[in-house]
Amino acid sequence: MLDELCAAGSPLGAYEMIDRLAAGTGKRPAPISVYRALDFLVEKGLVHRLASRNAFMACDHGHGAHEPAIFLICDGCGVVSEVTSHAASESLRTVAQSAGFTPRAQVIELAGLCARCCGAEPSAV
Repeated sequence: MLDELCAAGSPLGAYEMIDRLAAGTGKRPAPISVYRALDFLVEKGLVHRLASRNAFMACDHGHGAHEPAIFLICDGCGVVSEVTSHAASESLRTVAQSAGFTPRAQVIELAGLCARCCGAEPSAV
């Protein structure tokens, strides 16, 4: 399943994953099995769930499972890029600690237009 998500290079819904697995093996897995496997991969930090798309994407960064992942989602071309930010990580940690809160997951989704769709060069992050 992780191989399929890596090969896709973009977010996939659970039923898209079922279709891909069925095409590759000739057997259609049960949705509950796919969701359990995806939940396991999310828990291990190998996959992220994008709530706004109800989809899953393989993690392409070497960050820890409890470090924030930031997704830049282009409304124009649909490209989803994963980025990390030490400054954002520190800010979120401070906010959570000051509230006495222990986060389970830290996924931030930013929707807008990528540099290509805006016709601009990306700035350094």
